[in-house]
Amino acid sequence: MAMQPITLTSGMRANLVSLQNTNSMLETTQKRLASGKKVNSALDDPVAYFTAVNHEQRSSDLAARKDEMSEAVQTIKAGDAGISSINTLIAAAKSLATSALSADSTTATSLMAQFNTVRTQIDEMAADSGYKGVNLLGGESVSLTVKFDELGDSKLGITGFDASTTGLSISEGTGWVTGTSVVASSIDTAIVELDDAKNTLRTQSSKLANNLSIITARQEFTQGMINVLKDGAASLTNADMNEEGANMLMLQTRQSLGTTSLSLASQAAQAVLRLF
Repeated sequence: MAMQPITLTSGMRANLVSLQNTNSMLETTQKRLASGKKVNSALDDPVAYFTAVNHEQRSSDLAARKDEMSEAVQTIKAGDAGISSINTLIAAAKSLATSALSADSTTATSLMAQFNTVRTQIDEMAADSGYKGVNLLGGESVSLTVKFDELGDSKLGITGFDASTTGLSISEGTGWVTGTSVVASSIDTAIVELDDAKNTLRTQSSKLANNLSIITARQEFTQGMINVLKDGAASLTNADMNEEGANMLMLQTRQSLGTTSLSLASQAAQAVLRLF
């Protein structure tokens, strides 16, 4: 014997459809509350979803550039630290040369040897002022390119300089003493070279400081852009938790009422059966 289809009354069917719709909206609200987003996939809102994805991707690209800028800042700081230390050594060398002018030949000879020791340390200091393989005090052949935007079209090129005694034109200390006499002209030449080297370092330090200021400003700007992009993506996809919480309460109440209404409709149908 064939099974007869179950036929619902119009009232029960209307209540059932309403309850199904309520359950569907309840599931959506629960998902939003769980994820914190009103747009979880392209199915929810294609335009908002893909726009937010683009914002997030650009934000991620800029964050990577910001990290590169941080490394560039450290490279510049390493170079500036080297310049500062070399300036200290130049001051020490100048002090030795100045003392030699008023010293006897024996003392002047000793001071000249100390001068050359300091000069060697200047070369070693210049060679040790690199960061992650980039030494801005290693000569003009050394360069650093800092990219600012996600495509790398906006960038800053930084060229190194030679901070060794060769690049600074600081000659080896020789001829300070002839026999028992101190040769003042040779010592004066060394002092002039040291002063010129100090001026060169001051100029190069100023260039590094200017480049550092540019990169720092771009870092701050980039962080600002990252925040703007993240906020933009959030405004397109994030759910209003207060609203969703209120929706949850409303839908739970509607679900309860729908269940009660369906039960009452069922009872009405059963009451008809009692007539037979």
